[in-house]
Amino acid sequence: MNAKEYLEAAKTLFESHGDPQRAETQSKYMRNKFRYFGLKSAEWKSLAKQLYTRHGLLPPAELESFCRLAFAEEERELHYLAVQMLEKSMRKLSAGDIALIEYLITTKSWWDTVDWLAKLAGKHFSRFPELRLPMTEKWIASGNSWLQRTCIIFQLTYREKTDFDLMKKYILAVMPTKEFFLQKAAGWALRQYTKTNPDEVMDFLDQHPDLPKLTKKEAVKWLVARSQSS
Repeated sequence: MNAKEYLEAAKTLFESHGDPQRAETQSKYMRNKFRYFGLKSAEWKSLAKQLYTRHGLLPPAELESFCRLAFAEEERELHYLAVQMLEKSMRKLSAGDIALIEYLITTKSWWDTVDWLAKLAGKHFSRFPELRLPMTEKWIASGNSWLQRTCIIFQLTYREKTDFDLMKKYILAVMPTKEFFLQKAAGWALRQYTKTNPDEVMDFLDQHPDLPKLTKKEAVKWLVARSQSS
């Protein structure tokens, strides 16, 4: 089965289980940026499992075509399916497939797919560390806020392996900004790192009191919650 045939099978399956009324509500929640079949998260994931059982995962030679075709569709669940299939195929990707991840980040962009893809970018950089600096330097300078958000949050799961100097550099590179998703991303990344090295995060906040209020508020949420529960 090639990419186009796989996509048609997915569309038929998803549409047959869709809920038009729920789809309208979902679209409104996402500011009418996307159409939906009206599938809950658990529902489309269950249907995706059926696809994988019947047809398997697409081979790497068809994966890029499938992702690009899926993202050309209007329904958001097909975008989710493409990202999930990409995630399941991460170990088979080559270094050059970072271009596909970049394409998907910048196509039909919104927080739901971008944050998922940022996680995949982080995994890809772990496999191909020589890509991390040149790609993120390119992205942070791109002017594209979704690529910039990715630069800030791709290390969320790195824990002790976090390059905090790089994170700080990219946070400061986009500040000051009025862009909500960048302010929020910076706070999220800092908050996550407080679970590994709270002192370094607090030092950074002390050194940069001009950071947006939202960023500072998000950064200390975990520490505040921990202190209140102790």
